[in-house]
Amino acid sequence: MKRVAVLTSGGDAPGMNAAIRAVVRAGIGAGFEMFGVKRGYAGLLEGAFLRLDPRSVGGIIHAGGTMLGSARSPEFETSAGRHVALTRLEEKKIEALVVIGGSGSQRGAHELARLDFPVIGIASTIDNDLYGTEMAIGVDTALNIALEAMDRLRTTASSMERAFLVEVMGRDCGYLALMTGIAGGAEIVAIPEVETTPEEIARAFADANQRGKLHALAIVAEGCRYNAQKIANYFAEHEKRIGFELRVTILGHVQRGGVPTAFDRLLATRSGVAAIDQLVQGKHGVLIGLRHGEIAATPLDQVAGMKNPLDLQFLELARVLAQ
Repeated sequence: MKRVAVLTSGGDAPGMNAAIRAVVRAGIGAGFEMFGVKRGYAGLLEGAFLRLDPRSVGGIIHAGGTMLGSARSPEFETSAGRHVALTRLEEKKIEALVVIGGSGSQRGAHELARLDFPVIGIASTIDNDLYGTEMAIGVDTALNIALEAMDRLRTTASSMERAFLVEVMGRDCGYLALMTGIAGGAEIVAIPEVETTPEEIARAFADANQRGKLHALAIVAEGCRYNAQKIANYFAEHEKRIGFELRVTILGHVQRGGVPTAFDRLLATRSGVAAIDQLVQGKHGVLIGLRHGEIAATPLDQVAGMKNPLDLQFLELARVLAQ
């Protein structure tokens, strides 16, 4: 094996650049020629390759986002699109591909692997819904950003005696919301896995007010049937009396940006090196992730179509602590 390419796909996550850096430098150390693919699978279909050397990835370990860029590619999801991708790889004489991304990205990696092209996946998504890893690159940073926002909101909420509905990202996975709620001391947490009605949130706010609290915070995952704005609208329409003025804060994409934490940098670095180690050993068709505190490989055919289950014991813990 001589030439290896790396791409980032799907939503950007803090730590992707650290993973690119590790893949490139470990690959060169192993004797490979390293290439990057611009704009994910969309760039792969366009043949947007660039040669990477150790200096190309210098000074990026601390940077959020991805130096290679990312994009959605509906065309790649088709059989014809994937064969175009293989043609582009063959034209550049690329013999293996490292895909850094989340569930959709790894489904794409699996499809290439099914066409007998050597692929290694690296788990990277703030949603933490990817099967095969306990923690994906970007999750720790996104969680800390949400937690910092919650701490700041509590300060103003107490000063003004207000309740806040705080919406966090995570698509259809409630991991970020649940962990933010526990670590930040929320009165209630709403996640997609277990429906929480506006009435339940109203009761939680009213109970907090009756207990003499000067503020109340609810963490709402964006994938819930009742997102933060819908809950606020419900309160207004039904004239819910919760004892506080109500405000809505939607954190949104602020959680995907910023400087990656030490945890994410180290996880990304270890994962990138492990991906190259797999190729050196002649192995591929696997996802590199974190299992039981160790970097481990899971076959992509086990990852595709699966979802990392959320431990609902944490939801009960959040309820017990919200007193």
